[in-house]
Amino acid sequence: MNGRLLGRVLVLAAAVSVPLGAGLTTASAAPAAVTTVYYSSSGAPDYLAQIDQGAANWNAVVTDVKLVKRSSGATVKFHEIHSGGSYTNTNGHGRGDIYLDTSQVAEGFDPTRIAAHELGHNLGLPDDYTGPCTELMSGHGPGTACKNAKPSAAEAAKVQSLWANGFAASETRQVAY
Repeated sequence: MNGRLLGRVLVLAAAVSVPLGAGLTTASAAPAAVTTVYYSSSGAPDYLAQIDQGAANWNAVVTDVKLVKRSSGATVKFHEIHSGGSYTNTNGHGRGDIYLDTSQVAEGFDPTRIAAHELGHNLGLPDDYTGPCTELMSGHGPGTACKNAKPSAAEAAKVQSLWANGFAASETRQVAY
């Protein structure tokens, strides 16, 4: 009799613990929410491929936010200008206007790097002109020889931390390449 009772207790314990354990595992493995930021490159027709590549470079290293091209209703919009330097007016969290200067490209600055750099501002990152070419946010600091258009691991980690909870309110600011 004691053997049967012990057997029933063990079966009951197993039946209860398996779903509880499974629930704990599933809950901790749940993916974080991804925020989608829509961008439009139609205002910079000479640099469509470079803008798309700059967005793809960010999408390859961050998971909390994704940049997706959209022809209308975009919150980040590229514009082509012909002087004054590339810059962005942004709130740092998914809204802004990016101005890509064709004269900087003519000087030898890489348009994919410029596009990715300016997208970095829209994702919340500041300039670091004293940084090396391996840092995307060093912008024009390393000179025209720098063609790196990929964020560093530290830059990607910072964007991940900024976007862990989705959009956040922030003031609009202007930042130059």
